[in-house]
Amino acid sequence: MSDSISSSVDVAVDTTTAFKVFTEEINCWWLQGPINFHDGTQAYEKRIEPGVGGRILEVYDFASGDGLELGRVTAWDPGTRLAWSSSIDDVVTEVRFEPIDGGTRVTVIATIAGEDKGGTAWVRMTPVWLGGWMQKRDTEPREAKRMSRLGLAVHYEDPVAAAAWLCDVFALEPAGNIPTKQGDEFMWIEFHVGNASLMVFDRDGNKAAVTHTPWVFVDDLDERFEHVQQRGAEIVNGIEHHGARWFTAADLEGNHWTFAQATPWMQST
Repeated sequence: MSDSISSSVDVAVDTTTAFKVFTEEINCWWLQGPINFHDGTQAYEKRIEPGVGGRILEVYDFASGDGLELGRVTAWDPGTRLAWSSSIDDVVTEVRFEPIDGGTRVTVIATIAGEDKGGTAWVRMTPVWLGGWMQKRDTEPREAKRMSRLGLAVHYEDPVAAAAWLCDVFALEPAGNIPTKQGDEFMWIEFHVGNASLMVFDRDGNKAAVTHTPWVFVDDLDERFEHVQQRGAEIVNGIEHHGARWFTAADLEGNHWTFAQATPWMQST
């Protein structure tokens, strides 16, 4: 038995342009960030190869274009329809481009026949990221935003309420959907401030717990981990890998610092 989920976003361009932006400008609208790739330690970009049989890729070798194949295109009808079958899980995705007054409605439908290892992310992220890019693509360079080597994690007793407040009151720009209620499944809620990541985490109900954690992206995480251990710092969490690869250590006054593997773009600048 299969389940389907879908989402839509209205954009103020014609269907042909909307299709072109979705496929050719994917690196402008698919935001970079600590966990926005399957392996952010290797990923340069996403790429959609045109035509039926084309690959949807997370590119790990920029020169050759090789990397993780996310899917294979099964339908390529410019201005009308795009579809692909996932190569990493049991999700089939269809994107429809329908003319409406003043533009195009882009609808993403994911059909889940079994395991979902991230194939449905297109449903969740397209309305936020594609919609956001469409609103500013005429005034910004049509190139990917490369993220900074320094980020910040902030910890709240109620991260959902805190994120909504940061968005509403401080006018911070969310990098994805903000959960609607506490208890919704999420690892963190991310904002982008310029090219820096601000990540909102749960404080686990402990008012005395850490409230702010700098994230520092380094060229060689294993080397930094060994260095920190040899110098006698407390390792709060050992090396973990979920999109980003990182570890957390305490400084001389007990403040937490997270070190993460830099992306290839960070290392080349």
